Amino acid sequence: MFLNDNFLLTSKTSQNLFHDHAKKMPIIDYHCHLDPKEIYEDHHFKNITEAWLYGDHYKWRLMRANGVPESHITGNASDYDKFLAWADTVPKTIGNPLYSWTHLELRRFFGVEESLSAATAPLIWKKVNEKLAAPEFSRRSIIKNAQVKVVCTTDDPVDNLHYHQLLKKEEADFKVLPAFRPDKALNIDAAHFSEWIHTLESVIKKPIQSFSDLKNALEQRIQYFDENGGKLSDHAVDILHYKEGTEQEVSLILQKALNKETLTKEEITIYRTELLSALIVLYHKYHWTMQLHIHAQRNNNTPMFKKLGPDTGYDSMNDLSIATPLKQLLDRAEITDSLPKTILYSLNPNDYPVLLSLLGSYQKDVPAKLQLGSSWWYNDTRSGMREQLNLFAENSLLSNFVGMLTDSRSFLSYTRHEYFRRVLCELIGEWVERGEAPDNEELLGKLVEDVSYNNAANYFGF
Repeated sequence: MFLNDNFLLTSKTSQNLFHDHAKKMPIIDYHCHLDPKEIYEDHHFKNITEAWLYGDHYKWRLMRANGVPESHITGNASDYDKFLAWADTVPKTIGNPLYSWTHLELRRFFGVEESLSAATAPLIWKKVNEKLAAPEFSRRSIIKNAQVKVVCTTDDPVDNLHYHQLLKKEEADFKVLPAFRPDKALNIDAAHFSEWIHTLESVIKKPIQSFSDLKNALEQRIQYFDENGGKLSDHAVDILHYKEGTEQEVSLILQKALNKETLTKEEITIYRTELLSALIVLYHKYHWTMQLHIHAQRNNNTPMFKKLGPDTGYDSMNDLSIATPLKQLLDRAEITDSLPKTILYSLNPNDYPVLLSLLGSYQKDVPAKLQLGSSWWYNDTRSGMREQLNLFAENSLLSNFVGMLTDSRSFLSYTRHEYFRRVLCELIGEWVERGEAPDNEELLGKLVEDVSYNNAANYFGF
């Protein structure tokens, strides 16, 4: 039966592991793109379209693949017409994880058992919107009802963290912590780089005229994030090159950028190498975890990028070589004993064996100090999760994995943790059935509970 209690759980062992162990564990969402202001203000969604389709480029891509006009995706069509367009697309998504996720969200949050389609859309629209108006469906209530204990947002170094501070005072049921995302500091070739540096100057109330000034400014912001509960950084390292430079060289490159002079590719690489290396040392100093999200190729469709901007469904996987530059980056930190806890994600699953073999060269002191990150973006499918879990187990210690995250802008995406836990239990159950793992519920139940929640709590120090 579709999405019954044992869906994906193909053995008695997997069923026991999920229902008796995974299901009861709370959630730590240590990387997401929720807006802390939205969390704090705690408004209700005006309808399911706002909750489901605003900003969800996963759904937008499938709607485009179904021939839905852009007016009904990101354009000026009514919310109801956009919902109908998604409902008409959903039956064609069978085999895509969005089919399961869509119906999991309808069932777990709203008690809707019907499958979404053009025929059922009017009834589901009415039923879900009535529930969204109820007190228990404010944004914070949705987080609480999903048993979420920690949410880590993604925040610019210049952010004042005002809403994190308010939430710390007022919200007792879960934590909302900032995560440091200094992409704008690293992207020296971006059009608005100099403007961002001027904003940073106004925040720290000091001029930034040299590379030393910039490093000091970013450390000041790291300290501020740390004082406000921050324990993680995150980087979109779409292209990874490595070339060292002197302090003087980098200061000259920085000055050129601030003067809006054109930089060479070599200058850009030197600047990024030196700044990222300096940040890595700071993350180690403050006992943070560093996350590197590698190999997204962004904004492929030039006309649509000009029309809609970034993060609208026009990104893809990259396939450049990362083994040598990543080794150089990590090894440079290890030479001075300054390598922090690190999670490596790649949007291209072909990179998984490379990352796993490399991170195994730098393990010490902390269980799974370096980890292969959760299957990300195009890979958080059943097969993608299984591949990541299998390779993690075969090349490292799966028992120490920090588990799933949403990487989402949606308040309804916490069912992805359930989906992941079912996949995890399914896989372990198969190992038992094949005689690769003992039929020992105490041993395997602990593994499942640790990967579902405990490891993240201990690893990040929440």
